[in-house]
Amino acid sequence: MPLNHAQAGALPLLFSSSRDQDAALMAAFATGDQSAARALTERHAGRALSVATRMLGETMEAQDVTQEAMLRLFRVAPNWDGTRAQVSTWLYRVVSNLCIDRLRARPTEPLDSVAEPQDDAMSAAGLLQQADRAQALHAAIAKLPERQRLAVTLRHIEDLANPEVADVMEISVDAVESLLARGGRALRATLSDRKENLGAME
Repeated sequence: MPLNHAQAGALPLLFSSSRDQDAALMAAFATGDQSAARALTERHAGRALSVATRMLGETMEAQDVTQEAMLRLFRVAPNWDGTRAQVSTWLYRVVSNLCIDRLRARPTEPLDSVAEPQDDAMSAAGLLQQADRAQALHAAIAKLPERQRLAVTLRHIEDLANPEVADVMEISVDAVESLLARGGRALRATLSDRKENLGAME
């Protein structure tokens, strides 16, 4: 039976963890419940898109990656084992791999060609420094090698703990810490001329 809006909203009360909620939604979708697919999309697509956008620097391409990752998630729903995997971790991993594949297929391009997101609703007055900081940091992250970029994005942008980043990237926690340290040094070097305004990423 499809979940109605009241039931979907009650999920946090019915299940003790996000993993349980996701497992219930995956099971519901596997039985043909399309409302479960909408709920999963609402829960996870936004953060998947955030990672893809940060990795690729291109909104349309990031949307394509997010859509493909969600479709892959839905395809595995009939065989999903919520005791062995978290939807968020699984999805981050798929998004990361799709982004890396696309990055490796790209011809080398100069940093200046990476488009920066714009928000026409923002007033320039009082926000120039904030916009300059965001633009500089985005450009600096985009310049990192792909694995450093992914580790920095997951840890510092998506706020995942180091063990979660390790799970997504399928590497050890020590390897994550090494990538973060190298990425941090590279960012500090790139942003050194703006250190006072931009600050350093720990």
